[in-house]
Amino acid sequence: MKNKPANKIQDLQYFGEFGGVNPSISDSATYTFLSAKTMLDTFEGQGEGCYLYSRHTSPSNLYLGEALAAMEFTETANVASSGMGAITTTLLHFCGAGDHIVSSRTIYGGTYAFLKNFAPRFNVNTCFVNITKLEEVEAAINKHTKVIYCEAVSNPLLEVADIKGLAALAKKHNLKLLVDNTFSPMIISPIKLGADVVLHSLTKFINGTNDTMGGAACGSQELINAMRSVIDGSAMLLGPTLDSVRASSILKNMRTLHIRIKQHSKNASYLAERFEQLGLKTVYPGLASHPSHELFKSMMNEEYGFGGLLTIDVGSLAKANELMEMMQQENLGYLAVSLGFYKTLFSAPGSSTSSEIPEDEQAEMGLTDGLIRFSIGLDNDIKRTFQTMTACMKKLSIV
Repeated sequence: MKNKPANKIQDLQYFGEFGGVNPSISDSATYTFLSAKTMLDTFEGQGEGCYLYSRHTSPSNLYLGEALAAMEFTETANVASSGMGAITTTLLHFCGAGDHIVSSRTIYGGTYAFLKNFAPRFNVNTCFVNITKLEEVEAAINKHTKVIYCEAVSNPLLEVADIKGLAALAKKHNLKLLVDNTFSPMIISPIKLGADVVLHSLTKFINGTNDTMGGAACGSQELINAMRSVIDGSAMLLGPTLDSVRASSILKNMRTLHIRIKQHSKNASYLAERFEQLGLKTVYPGLASHPSHELFKSMMNEEYGFGGLLTIDVGSLAKANELMEMMQQENLGYLAVSLGFYKTLFSAPGSSTSSEIPEDEQAEMGLTDGLIRFSIGLDNDIKRTFQTMTACMKKLSIV
């Protein structure tokens, strides 16, 4: 594929209020109108180029939204104060009482909890399926279904969604395909593969410094306008607004995203290959042993690699915890949730980021106690990192 999301981001040219190479931060919650009629027009959705109130949007948020839209090949994007803020407002835009969602069963625990435990309060129900089996996805669709929801690369099991196949199903049944692309920004371009909306937790790779939360929904201008409507827009009325200072910070970090993604992928690929050679049960889309390796290759923008996430299974939660504590003591990374940081992060997702999923369902989807999810960092000497990790594993008789 010839998609060049980094070029599209870098081609955006913003100058600050006084000619700064970074755009000025809009440090205002509300904005002045030169006439009462312009205010009225803006409330009615006709005040093009005018700002109303920062919960609606702000110049800083629009700059960031334009960069995200450029990266994801959409018309525009709406930014939110967290990934969950973006996911929930988008789902609630498309779904109301009596509607139905078909979702991947292996998704981020927070999204799972929203769909399984919270959305039913509004009579919005979800069927969770093995997203890698298109026949199972189609069998779950009924006359009330409005949305197919998946993650391009799933959290934490690293299953890969056949976005083209899912898009064909969505089109066949007049549904919307929503894809969370948090694990694979720049690597996979869901819109180019037929998705309708691309979602992100900006907190992770896109920001990359673990100092800011943020989320985004990338889609058509019509969709984002509707979500921002002062009358019935989910983003406007539920109010998960990203602060302008944080938006400005994320935008600056996006300028180096392409470099960081390549290094995350390079390091993760190196470790995955060597972990597998040690006999560890290793899951990484870049390995030929991954069941969706060829599918991933057919969808990816090759220059960015296979991503920075991998998992290994060390047999038990006790052994996983011992290893993670030892690796942290050796300064190989941090025992922490989240991902996309300059330092490697590791956690046992069954007892952390996926703990919202009942144990029996974890077992059914293959989420074992001994699974460790690694978000591989930007280590300059990944060979030394591997050697020290191997030494830790040998001390604990893992290898």
